[in-house]
Formats: sequence, C-alpha cells, structure tokens
Amino acid sequence: MKIAVLGTGGGARAHTAKLLELGHEVCVGTRDVEATLARTEPDMMGSPPYKEFLAAHPGITLLSFGEAAAAGELVISGIDGHNAVAALSAIADQLAGKTLIDYAVPFIYQHAPEHPWPTPWGVMPKLDPCDTDSLGEQIQRALPATKVVKSFVTQEQTTVVNPQAVAGGDHTMFVAGDHADAKQQTIDLLKAYGWSDILDLGALVCARGMEMHTHLHEAIRFGLGGQELGGHFGIKIVR
Repeated sequence: MKIAVLGTGGGARAHTAKLLELGHEVCVGTRDVEATLARTEPDMMGSPPYKEFLAAHPGITLLSFGEAAAAGELVISGIDGHNAVAALSAIADQLAGKTLIDYAVPFIYQHAPEHPWPTPWGVMPKLDPCDTDSLGEQIQRALPATKVVKSFVTQEQTTVVNPQAVAGGDHTMFVAGDHADAKQQTIDLLKAYGWSDILDLGALVCARGMEMHTHLHEAIRFGLGGQELGGHFGIKIVR
C-alpha cells in the first residue's frame, strides 16, 4: 500500500521505518523539503537531522505535505497539534476521500499557568482544546471530505509500532472515529504492527478522552523513571 506520513519528528520516523519494514511504499511529507534537508542540528526533541534518517532508510520519498497526501492511499499525520488544523486544511483537496489517522496532542507549550506543573523539561504544557472539543474533532470539521480516525495517541510512537516491546504486547490500543471503514483500516494497520488488544471507543468525540489521557501518560512516565526511562510502559484494559 502507498502510505503517506506527514511529519519528520521522532514519532513520524518510527512509523516511517516500521512501514518500510512491513513492505509498504512510504512517502513522507514536510513543510519545506529543501529546509528539512538543509538542517544540520537536532530538532527540538533531540532527533538527528532528517537527512541522516533518510540515508539510513533508503526507499523513502520526501515530498511537500500536499504532494505526500496526494500520493498516499492512507495518511498518518504526525504534524504537531498546534499547527495541525492549519497545515491539514491547506491540503484538504489532496486528503479528500482518504483515511487520515491523527495522533497529535493539542499542547500549548508557551503558557504561564497560575499553578504550574514542573517537569524535567519545563512547565507541563496545557491542552487546548480540552473537555468540550478535541484536536481530532477540529481536524474532522476542517476536512469534512476526509475520514479522520484518532489513534496511537495514548502511547509513545516507538511503542505503537512495536507493542511487543512492552509485556510481550499484552496492552491496549484505542481507536475512535465516525467512519467504520476508516477505523477498520486503522485496526488492520495496528494488527500489522503487532497489536492484538484494540478497543474501538466509538465516535470521534472520544478523541477528547484520548488526548486528555496525555497528562496521565506523562505523570506515569515521570513516576517510572523520567524522560529517559519512563516511556516503556503500556495501558491494559482489564475486562
């Protein structure tokens, strides 16, 4: 299958590498191809320059967001939550009729809360939207011709693409969306990644719960050893 991954950060790289391993034809979308290839410093999360990743993973086609979306039969969005709606709206025509899996968190990093939550890397960002809306729903409203599915967001993306790394894969992944066929495409991809416990939460409104889970995820991560060690865990729904 031709799959487009929008984004070049660490999470997007995890999906890109796994999809190549599974034999898919992968194109990656970025805002500015020349700028992405010209970078020589790690990004804000410490990922090495993308040209190094490309050199280590032959077979990737690096394109603009719109070109990648047009080429993909299935699209995975790794665009950061603050910019996702605007970036995806700009390529709405190329996404029409397709399944778009969104795993972004709507974090606002530059804020000064009255009661800050200090973390090893600064004040915990806030979620916006929250409670009465979600980023997943905002994307769906902006892209009415696209089938948006919220998934992957409750785990580190390195765990999403390799669930067996935690408890032999015995933990739970969630999906939510308003289109049954798009959710099935997402479930099929998760099974190819190695997931066996996949819980369909229902309509896309349930993206609110998945996105708000992020703060609990971070709290658990810190409790298990902080930024370096704390990402290696899963969430298991015990029936």
